[in-house]
Amino acid sequence: MSDHPHAILSVSAMGRADSHAVSQGVSGSVLMQNAGEAVARAIRQNWSPRPAAVLCGPGNNGGDGWVIAQCLSKAGWPVSIFTLADVSDLKGDAAWAAKGWNGPVRPLGACQLDDYALIVDALFGAGRNRPLEGDAARLAQDSQSFGGVCVAVDTPSGLSGDMAALQGPVFRADLTVTFHRYKPAHLLSPGRALCGELIVSGIGIPDGWSEAAAPCATVNHPDLWRVPGARLDRDAHKHSRGRLCVLAGGRGATGAARLAARAGQIGGAGFVTVLSGQGALNEIASASDSLVARRYEAEQPFGEVLEQHRASAVVMGPGAGISARLKAQVRSACAFKAPLVLDADALSVFEDAPDALFEGLHADCVLTPHGGEFARLFPDLTEAKHAGNKIERTREAARRCGAVVVFKGADTVIATPDGEAWVNVHASARLATAGTGDVLAGLIGAFLAQGAPTHEAACAAVYIHGDAGRRLGPGGTVDTVLTCLPQALDAVSQAQIRKAALQRLNPHMV
Repeated sequence: MSDHPHAILSVSAMGRADSHAVSQGVSGSVLMQNAGEAVARAIRQNWSPRPAAVLCGPGNNGGDGWVIAQCLSKAGWPVSIFTLADVSDLKGDAAWAAKGWNGPVRPLGACQLDDYALIVDALFGAGRNRPLEGDAARLAQDSQSFGGVCVAVDTPSGLSGDMAALQGPVFRADLTVTFHRYKPAHLLSPGRALCGELIVSGIGIPDGWSEAAAPCATVNHPDLWRVPGARLDRDAHKHSRGRLCVLAGGRGATGAARLAARAGQIGGAGFVTVLSGQGALNEIASASDSLVARRYEAEQPFGEVLEQHRASAVVMGPGAGISARLKAQVRSACAFKAPLVLDADALSVFEDAPDALFEGLHADCVLTPHGGEFARLFPDLTEAKHAGNKIERTREAARRCGAVVVFKGADTVIATPDGEAWVNVHASARLATAGTGDVLAGLIGAFLAQGAPTHEAACAAVYIHGDAGRRLGPGGTVDTVLTCLPQALDAVSQAQIRKAALQRLNPHMV
């Protein structure tokens, strides 16, 4: 697929992409036929024939359902159709699709899910933005305990494709087949979990659609950046690979900073220094032979400390402790103007005065909040108070603070002040363990120290950190994540090298 293969489209943008296809001579009925065939093909590839019920809504999503029923029936499946609208009331392409069905048709209210082994939910697609009602709501509730297979067309009914919030019952899907490109609901929590396995199928939309349908965001992918340091100059040395400084907390609280520093080493920074007060030096030095610990004077402006150490990039916050001194150190580091990663305490310390942080940030700063930290800095952009989805909230946060924001979670969103946004879903729930955020901060810092553009450093680090998480088995800890990082770095960089070689041989390869 060309034209932004990793694009995420809003519902309205998807409508414009469909309109582009029609303007290029591809009829709506052809698009519907292609969509229905794609869903039926996915069903047949995953399951053997069994009693199936296709639930058809009144619009184009329902029209896809009529095509699916025809395809499955022709393949020997026993299929029943239940429709929310009287067939005589269908319009346009949906009416055309219904004419191709020769079997019995029953009203939706007559459907009992337990009478079937597989359900196709073709009631409402991504465009519906109000709660389900009546029999549709009943069946959505019943799907939660349904023992058979549920396949959703485009999105599970009850889930808005733009997904501002869940406002009622939503069908539970084992498989969701969507068309052309992902919508936000497919990737953002909690919609992603409701979709089950996801398949994106092309339906014949011609090239050029992106001129009329700009993406609202992009799926984070190695096609979009390069692993910093994957290829080194022959005469590279430790200082040419960047100097990363990590601020440590006081005695007994240096573990988080040490994790960030170790990730910085693994990520390729040539010289990593942990900066601490006198009382914590021995703790840091005794914990690792490879970590360099240096004392700084508490009264000295922290920007001067960083200048003395010729910092190429800085990580602040992990285990730093909430204090007025930390607040002053962060503002001094911002004035130093080196690439800066602010995490954990370096964010929370500004809960009472976020603007005091924002006014000092610059374009090479990266903020890495989890949900709680995001709420402290951007209380009006929290889920309960803001109607936008996580992409929109992160984009607005980045615009407001003037820095790259990495809003962490199962659906990590990275956004820049100029409005670009990426969604990362290449990760694992096994990363939900103490210390993994510190590792991510250190990895971003390592990539910044090596000169990667700010947003690329953030996107690459989030993806590779997620790849390391996917390598964890049961019992994995943050130490295991660090152990898996070199494997993830190598796997992603080698895949990029192979793809680049193939593209040199075939420049037209997508």
